[in-house]
Amino acid sequence: MMKELRNSMEHLNGWGVVCFSLEITLLFASSALATFSLPHIPGASALAQPKRDYGPRTPVLVELFTSEGCSSCPPADALLEKLDRSQPVNGAELIVLSEHVDYWNDIGWQDPYSSHEYSERQSAYAARFGRGGIYTPQMVIDGHFELVGSDERGAIRALENESKFAKVSLALSAVRIESNNKLDLHVESDPLGPSAAAHSAGLFLAIADDTDESQVSRGENAGRTLKHVAVLRSLVEIGKVEKSDKFSRDVTVNFNNQDRRHLRIVGIIQERSGGRVLGVASARLSD
Repeated sequence: MMKELRNSMEHLNGWGVVCFSLEITLLFASSALATFSLPHIPGASALAQPKRDYGPRTPVLVELFTSEGCSSCPPADALLEKLDRSQPVNGAELIVLSEHVDYWNDIGWQDPYSSHEYSERQSAYAARFGRGGIYTPQMVIDGHFELVGSDERGAIRALENESKFAKVSLALSAVRIESNNKLDLHVESDPLGPSAAAHSAGLFLAIADDTDESQVSRGENAGRTLKHVAVLRSLVEIGKVEKSDKFSRDVTVNFNNQDRRHLRIVGIIQERSGGRVLGVASARLSD
C-alpha cells in the first residue's frame, strides 16, 4: 500500500514539473510575441506619429502662390501650414513662404497681403517652366518644380526627392530690429563650389509675418475666415554668392510690417537664370 502511494506521489510530482515547465514556456512565448508584434498593431501610437530624422536636415524652400480672392486657395493654404507645422519629410527642413499675388484683386476682394512683385516672381517661374500662364494655387519647390498647391501627395513626393540634393550652407544670425523699420542681421554663406553650373547666384532676404488672418467679406471666399502662415511681406536682393568666395556680411534692410512681434526671416541663394534654389536658411524674430 505504501509503495503504491509513493508511486502515485512521484507520478503527480512529475506532472507538476511538466506543468510548471509548460507555464514558463508559455510565459516566455507570450513575452516574445508581445515584443515582436506590438510595432505592427494597426493604430498603435508609434505609427500615428510622423517619422523623425534627428540627424542633419537638408533645407527645402516651399513657395505657395495664393490669393484670398481664389476659392481654390484655402485648401492649399492649409496644406502649407501643415507642412510647416508637422515637417513630414525625413531628412528635410521645410522652409515655407506664402506669396499672395494681386491678379485676383479686381474680382470682388482686395487681398491685403498681395503684391504685384509676387505676381511677377510667379510669372518668371512660369517662363522657366515653359508654361503659357500663371494660376493659383501654385506650389514651387526649390525654384525648379511646380504643382497644384493643394496636391499633398505630389508635394510630399517632390519634397522627398528634393531633400536628396545638397545645399550651399547659409546662416542668419544676430537678427534684431532697429528704429525706423530697419532690420539688422549677419549673413554668412559658403561659396557655390566647383560643381556649381553658375559662376554666381543672387542672395535674397525675405521678411514674412509668422501668421495672418482675414475676415473676407466679398468675392469667392465671402464669409470665410482665412488663415495663413509665413506671409511674405518683403523680398530684397542683398548680394551675390560667388563660385569660390565665401559671403560674410552685416546687412541692414528696410521693412514696413506693422506687426513686429513675430517675424520670419528667410535667406535664399538662387540662380539668376534657371531659378533653382541652391541654399536656404531661416530665423525667427519675436520682439
